[in-house]
Amino acid sequence: MNRAMVATIIVAFVAGSFGAFLVTQLDRGGAAGPTSAMAAPAQQKLITATEIRLLDGAGRVRAELALAGDGDPALFFFDREGRNRMNLGLYSPSEGELPFIVLNDTNLRAAGIFRLFGPKQTPVVVFKHEGQDRSIYGLNPTSTDPFIVNMAPGGSKTHVFGNW
Repeated sequence: MNRAMVATIIVAFVAGSFGAFLVTQLDRGGAAGPTSAMAAPAQQKLITATEIRLLDGAGRVRAELALAGDGDPALFFFDREGRNRMNLGLYSPSEGELPFIVLNDTNLRAAGIFRLFGPKQTPVVVFKHEGQDRSIYGLNPTSTDPFIVNMAPGGSKTHVFGNW
């Protein structure tokens, strides 16, 4: 290698090191602007919390991962008015901690529920109106046979097929 090539390599190394040093110093002072993405903080591998909230640009809670009153995990979604519109979670230990998804109407009443139910953990979908069950589809929790049951506003059942 000739001297000119060695000198070029040394100058390039020193210039690169100086440039890297300069970028890190400017980023610490906040003057670097777009270069701040280059010096992103190290990613955490574990976050421990009892509640995590997602806020929109106006500071409103739009989603929340939290422990419900009985200590079971749930994910709540809120509309722009702050109403809880959807929940995903686990029922209490007395209900076997089975998973559920609940869709709420604007009056905060469950309008649709998808869940596992019973000793064989069969899937069931419940359609509600104004807080009352109106139609239930699923697999019978004891026999696993499919069923559809419709409910009159007064609560009387009409079995379309199957038994529940």
